[in-house]
Amino acid sequence: MAPPKQTPPRWRLAPLSLALGAIGLAGVLAVGAQAEIAPEKLGQVAQLPELSNHWVWVPDRVLRHSALFDGDTGDMIGTVDSGAMITPKPPMWSRARGEVYTVHTAYSRGHWGERVDAVTIYDARALSIQGEVLLPPKTGDTGPGIALVGLLDGDRFMVVQNQIPGSSVSVVDLEARTFVGEIPTAGCAGVYPAGARRFGTLCGDGTALEVTLDDGGKLASTARTAKFFDPVADPITEKGVRKDGGVWFFASYEGMLHEVDFGAEPPSVKTPWSMFTEKERKNDWRIGGAQHLAYSAPKKCLYSLVHEGGPGSHKDAGPEVWVYDVESKKRVQRIEVPNVLPGFLRPQLKIEAGTFVAWLLRVLLPNPGAHSIAVTQDDEPLLFARHADVGSVVVVDALSGEHLRDLEEVGLS
Repeated sequence: MAPPKQTPPRWRLAPLSLALGAIGLAGVLAVGAQAEIAPEKLGQVAQLPELSNHWVWVPDRVLRHSALFDGDTGDMIGTVDSGAMITPKPPMWSRARGEVYTVHTAYSRGHWGERVDAVTIYDARALSIQGEVLLPPKTGDTGPGIALVGLLDGDRFMVVQNQIPGSSVSVVDLEARTFVGEIPTAGCAGVYPAGARRFGTLCGDGTALEVTLDDGGKLASTARTAKFFDPVADPITEKGVRKDGGVWFFASYEGMLHEVDFGAEPPSVKTPWSMFTEKERKNDWRIGGAQHLAYSAPKKCLYSLVHEGGPGSHKDAGPEVWVYDVESKKRVQRIEVPNVLPGFLRPQLKIEAGTFVAWLLRVLLPNPGAHSIAVTQDDEPLLFARHADVGSVVVVDALSGEHLRDLEEVGLS
């Protein structure tokens, strides 16, 4: 089989080098005398403020932690460890229990030796470790860590994808802080919460599997959909987003949006609809990225990263986010992804935000687009976007598309 067609990158190093040369000189001129830094007081334990709907976790695959940022201020307000795996799994936040959970892997010799997998439990205000639950040493690890961990409704049970060598799911009782057991899911992968005792998973034969637990977290029943996508001709990505209840959206490589209800008995699927017009398809518009979908439940809007590219470009960064009204199944807005490079370079060059030099930085630097997006679940939602190889996140008003600010020095993920 011939390798998939590779599309050329949307930005080049030559313009970037020229822009950096001009801006570097301006940055040197902009740097003034540095104020003396007061000595840091040791031994203090800070407390997080009251939880905000505009906070966001940003995993860092270099420092192997997840940092918590305030989208309203751009400030980093805390971190939690993520273990030895190359891709941190997103932390799970329980408002009901006042705890944060991470699934991590550790080795006795740093990056080799005896392996230990565990759920680490943090206090949600101090981010201090309160305990752990040991897991079978086989938790899955992939790309950006999509659908590897799920917190079921009610926050009692956590489900964790295993992938060594076969596929299964570990169930953790967070109330009792115990490992409940392992549920085999041969041929299926990903965990998609669909209730207090239920989750879904996608299968390689074009179906989806619904798993129901009993009150103790043990396997009660499974049910499977009919085949609803072709895993060869037009596979769907695992990067789904939850609509409500047990309903999830999944997009195919060719831009067909599938709706799966894991909460129904048996699980059901609706007729897919196209995210692109025929003209847009002829111009090679398609989905792409590491986490290309986000959903605003209050606004009933689906956000999707898109780009122009041929077959095989489904992981390419997108220069735009298209917004869809899921009731009418129509696109209602196009948002240009702001340039993530200035938020990464400005701190390195000691350039203050809001200055002429900062504006020049944004104008001259090529825009690489974004690989991942997320949206907050409130009536005034923020849209976060980042490029996998650039250490900054842009914050956008999800309703107007206005670029509000940057999250700086976030690492790489």
